[in-house]
Amino acid sequence: MEKTNHSKVTEFIILGFSEFPEIQLLLFLLFLIIYLMSLTGNLLIIFTVCFDSHLHSPMFFFISNLSFLEICYVTVTVPKLLAVLIAQNKTISFMTCMTQMYLFLFCTGTEFYLLTAMAYDRYVAICNPLHYTITMSRKVCITLASVSWMIGFLYAVPHVILMSQSSFCSSNEINHLFCDITALMTLSCSGTSIIENINYIEGPFIGFTPLTLTIISYVYIISAILKIHSAKGRQKAFSTCSSHLTVVLLFYGTSFGVYMRPKSAYSMDLNKLLTLVYITAIPLLNPLIYSLRNKELKGSVWKATRKVQNWFSLQN
Repeated sequence: MEKTNHSKVTEFIILGFSEFPEIQLLLFLLFLIIYLMSLTGNLLIIFTVCFDSHLHSPMFFFISNLSFLEICYVTVTVPKLLAVLIAQNKTISFMTCMTQMYLFLFCTGTEFYLLTAMAYDRYVAICNPLHYTITMSRKVCITLASVSWMIGFLYAVPHVILMSQSSFCSSNEINHLFCDITALMTLSCSGTSIIENINYIEGPFIGFTPLTLTIISYVYIISAILKIHSAKGRQKAFSTCSSHLTVVLLFYGTSFGVYMRPKSAYSMDLNKLLTLVYITAIPLLNPLIYSLRNKELKGSVWKATRKVQNWFSLQN
């Protein structure tokens, strides 16, 4: 593989939504609001879990990890997209582009396994409640979270190394919202067969293995819920995992739609739309789903919000 990209391409141009020049300002305002709401919602969950002793449990430990991950998602991609929309600053240096691609893949790989760890937590809570505190000890929770973050770190490394060694001699215009690996592969003129082979090798491990483990967990969870005799008991048990199940469906649905479609069905416009949901809607919806569907977290968030409001009123 040639290593000539550094002499031919020193920066890329992110096109974004350049085909819609008349609504650039509207899109900027929309994504800015979504970005700020995502940051606020996820930060509020993190602070609430950290400072409310009633929420110091494995479930909320993983929820706060997920919220931090969602902050990483939107911060890696959306600020540059906002700059593209409002300032028409479409250029991004080669190194910054590779860094953005790495961080995005890192977040993606981490979320697959973090959601799997959360599914295991719900499995233990519902199927083995008497052993929950022992099985899901602090050490186990930290280990599961750390392994998830480490897998994301390792997953992204080979992609970035190989892509950084590719040659981009035909065009430096990225017809996408950020430095996505699929968009960069279409620009490479040195061949992407090795990267594609790595995707085939890592794909089952990164995507389908955690999905399989999550499905197995929920098979046992649903089976245990159906054995509960009282309707109130079944409803309470299901409510403890319904938020996580909703997030899993959203994440897997959009991520597989972006990266697992056959080449014959590939469309850059559709890819942009699905990716937009992937990088903006999901980080925004996750805190809403957990705070609205979990009564304990919802109550603590409202208490924290009132404390902040009271503090500002006292300052004024």
